[in-house]
Amino acid sequence: MTDTEIEITADLVRDLLREQHPDLAGLDIREVAGGWGNQMWRLGDELAVRMQRMDPTPELQLNERRWLPVLAPRLPLPVPTPVRSGEPSARFRKHWTVMTWVPGDPLDCSSISRGDHAADALAGFLRALHVQAPADAPVSGDRGGHPKECTDGFDRFFHAVVPYSLADDVRSVWNDAVAAPEWEGPPLWVHGDLHPANVVVSDGTLSGVIDFGDISAGDPAWDLAAAWVILPAGAASRFFDAYERADAGTIRRARGLAALKSLFLMLMGRNGDLGLPGGKPAWGPKGRAALDRVLKG
Repeated sequence: MTDTEIEITADLVRDLLREQHPDLAGLDIREVAGGWGNQMWRLGDELAVRMQRMDPTPELQLNERRWLPVLAPRLPLPVPTPVRSGEPSARFRKHWTVMTWVPGDPLDCSSISRGDHAADALAGFLRALHVQAPADAPVSGDRGGHPKECTDGFDRFFHAVVPYSLADDVRSVWNDAVAAPEWEGPPLWVHGDLHPANVVVSDGTLSGVIDFGDISAGDPAWDLAAAWVILPAGAASRFFDAYERADAGTIRRARGLAALKSLFLMLMGRNGDLGLPGGKPAWGPKGRAALDRVLKG
């Protein structure tokens, strides 16, 4: 059995805790549904164990360990903060991390009903996050750059899931983003992967941001795409007014990246409907709704 085939169970998590953090091994352990590159387990009421699963290398978890303690204190919404490190061992040859638990329901399993409040909360969060990154900040190979660097991925998603009736409009949004000017400021901290599964909701509004494995230095347009991907219809304008810092070119890039992210969600939803590995059935409707918001501007 290879590392990728190892079944991650509550017993395995408890055994690893006994080996490396025995003072935590007595806490209640229960699986969290979802997860992509990592599998999550609740640990007591305030912690979680993040187990590397599909991620081929440990860099994403190591980036979270290195940078979240630096960023978290200045962010206005709760984010998971590493508290213990789990190292590869004979029992489990991948990395794992004990982190604080961010309460709330993932948006891919819930909805935002207080759109104005959520727009203000997201804008405030990204204003705080989007500061100049240090020279040793990680740089993502597939996030943080100009949309023109993602043309192959966009075309693949486009041909897989775009309804024929929307093809021209979607292509127009993407072409406009590709033609938009480059980000001319210094590389800023960006979350890089804001979509419905990576934010949590409480009382109808945004209450936390999770999964910072793709934290990197780059173009803030990657996060500003969340105005359409995460927020409900009609909230994008309020969001950009509250964020204040996005010029016309950045908004054009963000809208195109929102189209790209919407298509990815739709593709993962289709894969889930087909029962394919890694597919997420709930993501399809979220992606299609996001694409409708993108097309409305």
